Amino acid sequence: MAEYHVPVMLSECIGGLAIKESGVYVDVTFGGGGHSREILKHLSAEGRLFGFDQDADAKLNAEQIGQRSFTFIEANFRYLKRYLKLHGIKQVDGILADLGISSHQIDEPERGFSTRSEAVLDMRMDQGARLTAKKVVNEYAEAELHKILGIYGEVKNAKTLAAAIVSERFSRPFETTADLIGFLKAMAPRGKEFKYYAQVFQAIRMEVNDEMGALEDFLNQAVEVLRPGGRLVVESYHSLEDRMVKNFINKGKIFGEVEKDFFGNQLKPLKAITRKPVTASEEELKVNNRARSAKLRVAERL
Repeated sequence: MAEYHVPVMLSECIGGLAIKESGVYVDVTFGGGGHSREILKHLSAEGRLFGFDQDADAKLNAEQIGQRSFTFIEANFRYLKRYLKLHGIKQVDGILADLGISSHQIDEPERGFSTRSEAVLDMRMDQGARLTAKKVVNEYAEAELHKILGIYGEVKNAKTLAAAIVSERFSRPFETTADLIGFLKAMAPRGKEFKYYAQVFQAIRMEVNDEMGALEDFLNQAVEVLRPGGRLVVESYHSLEDRMVKNFINKGKIFGEVEKDFFGNQLKPLKAITRKPVTASEEELKVNNRARSAKLRVAERL
């Protein structure tokens, strides 16, 4: 379980949830179960924890937790409200989301997430999904590729790269991660090749799994199911994700300004508990490099 994924800022996440012994909590990114196991330690027999994850390996990890207060739901967290309702839950006391990709998924070569191993271009978190990295790279229009590379990957030469990919695939379609890496070598800035590969892979992965769309759906539903005083704890590893979470906490929506009532009072469903994002300590960074880009935000339902 520990080898699957080392939880980032575990104590900070648990502290942010402000757990009540008999409360109802949701870990929407179960993964290896590190956060969930820690939450369960703080719950009494009356408390409940629901764990969401669409990854088949996460389901196997969940089966190792035998506590009756824990329920695993094999689904994307964008369906939070639907599945909680199926289990008779209308409101909860806290929700935890650890966004992005797990260490385990990166380390499994056949999944196609890693820039270090050769595999078929896949990158699906849900193995039953139709869209794959191979389809994105070989079939997306140049304008679509330009958009996702620039926005999701923050690739500086996104327009040039998109055009080059479209030109290359006419004569030689991209089949594997090695095909893509081999092609990217000529496009990468000298001395920053590995960062460049990671940015491109990240952009494709986020598109394949509709990570931004899922996050928006999740945030809107999280507000609906949190009871007053309930806590929302979100860890993000990408500037775009963090910006979305920040805007939602501060304005009650991903885009646009705060809504106001007839008297000009702001209609915000959440109150920020952390004014600035919490980052990992130097001690944690020494043992878990993945924590370097993590930003943790905590909010409370008004």
